[in-house]
Amino acid sequence: MAPLERESVRNNLLRMMTLDIFSKLQPLMERVDLPARHVLVEAHVPTTHVTFIEGGLCSLVATSSDGEDIEVGHIGSEGLAGAHVLLKVDSTPNRTFMQAAGSGIRVPTQAVLDILQDDETSTLLMNYIHCCEIQVAHSALANARYNMHERLARWLLMCHDRIDGDDLPLTHEFLSVMLGVRRSGVTNELHIIEGLKAIKATRGNIRILDRKRLEEIAGASYGEPEKEYDRLIGRAAPPRR
Repeated sequence: MAPLERESVRNNLLRMMTLDIFSKLQPLMERVDLPARHVLVEAHVPTTHVTFIEGGLCSLVATSSDGEDIEVGHIGSEGLAGAHVLLKVDSTPNRTFMQAAGSGIRVPTQAVLDILQDDETSTLLMNYIHCCEIQVAHSALANARYNMHERLARWLLMCHDRIDGDDLPLTHEFLSVMLGVRRSGVTNELHIIEGLKAIKATRGNIRILDRKRLEEIAGASYGEPEKEYDRLIGRAAPPRR
């Protein structure tokens, strides 16, 4: 299989790396399809590969000892699955899986640890870790201080940021995990936002009709983590088609 060319890669972190560092990873890169529900990081299992997401939507889920789940992070083409290994932690109690099908680039964990010796690359990836922490912090803030339809609007915006197009293949069950509420509560809140003409919800899909209106509904619950990512990491030019 021919090495992946940098110009064709759709992951922002890989595209922001220097050509020298990208070239070191290049022989070890493997582009993979990531179907919905595919597990990228299993809880309490050593992580052998880091996956740089190119398309689709990953969910980072925390699970309690009695089986209660809640989503604590979103990952799309701006990031990677397996961020704990950047901190030299071999496994995590959290689980990461594909919520919406896509693709990614797998790289052995050791190869990613090796490039951390480069100061510029280490700064890039540590900045990404910081942005993940800000996302988690603002999820906690949203859960504590904002009402349900504001929180739902925030999550929909975060999904929209990471999925190409305006159709979000999200089930009510997934949304209930995201928000930590009953499915019936999600259905009611979707009806409220739908009544405000921001979305159209059908079985297994939510279409964004008016993003600006959705941002107004989310209010101050949305935006700070996104600003921090753009400030510290930025966005590379889109890949060559």
